[in-house]
Amino acid sequence: MLLSISLSWSSLAIPISPRVRVEQLSNTDLILLCQEGKQPDRVAFTELLRRYQGYVDKILYNLAPDWPDRGDLAQEVWLRVYKKIHSLQDPTKFKSWLGRLVTNLFYDQLRKRKKYSESLSLDSPITEDDEEYQWDLPSQLPNPEEALSTAEFYEHLQRAIANLPETFRVTIVLREIQGLSYEEIAEITQVSLGTVKSRIARARHRLQSLLKPYLDSR
Repeated sequence: MLLSISLSWSSLAIPISPRVRVEQLSNTDLILLCQEGKQPDRVAFTELLRRYQGYVDKILYNLAPDWPDRGDLAQEVWLRVYKKIHSLQDPTKFKSWLGRLVTNLFYDQLRKRKKYSESLSLDSPITEDDEEYQWDLPSQLPNPEEALSTAEFYEHLQRAIANLPETFRVTIVLREIQGLSYEEIAEITQVSLGTVKSRIARARHRLQSLLKPYLDSR
């Protein structure tokens, strides 16, 4: 189950402004309102949190399903959003900007916990008959429109992702769920481009195996 957080405003020096009907604003207009003034408008920012909190929770769940403190990380995400939202130049790209912020926070925490380690056996190229597979093979997973059309499939997909080794899980989430490029993933994870492609290829292969019983039963 995705976590839900309640951000404590008592810890932030947020000026109280007259209430506006922020729930009627488009996402872009809401973000622009948050960018007005030296600090985000309290009412507007609360609405922004309400709209995107589920998105943040979903990313954190997929990246760290076994971390008991995801709620604390989600709150830290919104503290960072509050401090950095003025640096967002294109409000229409808020969602991707937010996803990158969540991912960077996750990796900051991962490095601090010293849980991340390289494994040659996991990262070596997939081979068949002594020939390497083509790295940029398209994913054989159901495309997003087909796969995410049902809550049932998404539930199975989440379970399958959670069962992947951490190195595989992180890269497949960044690639397939957040849509980052191989180069962006390499930059965030601080590994080579070849390692990123290897992990994604292996993660796809494992997900196909994990999801096969469900897909065959449909």
